Amino acid sequence: MRVDLFDFELPSERIALRPASPRDSARMLVLDGGETRDLRVTDLPSQLRAGDCLVFNDTRVIPAQLEGRRGEARIGATLHKREGLRNWRAFVRNAKRLREGDRIDFGADVFAVATQRGDDGSWRLSFEGEEPVEVLLERAGTMPLPPYIAGKRPTDARDATDYQTMFADEPGAVAAPTAALHFTPGLLKALGSAGIAHETLTLHVGAGTFLPVKVDDTDQHRMHAEWGRIDVGTAARLNAVRASGGRLISVGTTSLRLIESACDDGGQIQPFEGDTSIFITPGYRFKGIDGLMTNFHLPRSTLFMLVSALMGRERMQAAYAHAIAEGYRFYSYGDASLLLPTKPA
Repeated sequence: MRVDLFDFELPSERIALRPASPRDSARMLVLDGGETRDLRVTDLPSQLRAGDCLVFNDTRVIPAQLEGRRGEARIGATLHKREGLRNWRAFVRNAKRLREGDRIDFGADVFAVATQRGDDGSWRLSFEGEEPVEVLLERAGTMPLPPYIAGKRPTDARDATDYQTMFADEPGAVAAPTAALHFTPGLLKALGSAGIAHETLTLHVGAGTFLPVKVDDTDQHRMHAEWGRIDVGTAARLNAVRASGGRLISVGTTSLRLIESACDDGGQIQPFEGDTSIFITPGYRFKGIDGLMTNFHLPRSTLFMLVSALMGRERMQAAYAHAIAEGYRFYSYGDASLLLPTKPA
């Protein structure tokens, strides 16, 4: 499909630079079949049914943004995927100044060697020493805010907590599963009282999620792989929800993509551990999920393509036009949408 079919105009003032406070006070646009409702995240329990199950991503964002020097050249690196015990694949700013074997000083006694350049322009960085790389990052790294936020204000101490979900447990992501940023213990309690369960899985979100689609046709776009895991017990419980008539509602596109990667053709979610580079566009037949709670995404992005696959491209274009006109806040720190297709996805 043509990528320009997924374009739209977004006024810059619609981009949220801070999350709502409290988190669950954010607005929520509900698309329930053919109906559209303007609500709040606190209304979520009334929009679901007893027996439904929300599926969260428990990945934890690591301070994966690094600033350093190779000689006199300034080098910026955003780690996006682990490749072994001490190696990380990274997108590098000022990459033209790097050669294989160059040593980068990231400060705080943290050094890495550029060992291999990928076809996509990224670099594999090999970190020196014996301390775990996560320890080095805590010392030298900063929270990797998305470029549409970082370009408007500096990262600060608030982001260390604002950009983590209440489910964050497994370190390894360089971007937050932002739909879950709206949840609070109080909201989770209200959901439980309404008979709505929740489960967690792990997908370490990579910085590739922010990359624009630079090709003209979706068939030409290559997704970056991300590592995920659904254990045996979680897979069994998720399957049991649907077997008993409940719906699986993914909280965020990350949990959706992992479930769809793990689902067989018969609609059964299998245990999964490994990389996924699934790319969902209109025409895709959803096998494992029945709905999605997600934030508002960038124009021409793979995530807007995904929600268009779930609800229909014209429906989502109209919904986004409504959200813009009504003053909804967009992107990572913005408001939410709850997408419930007419038929099971």
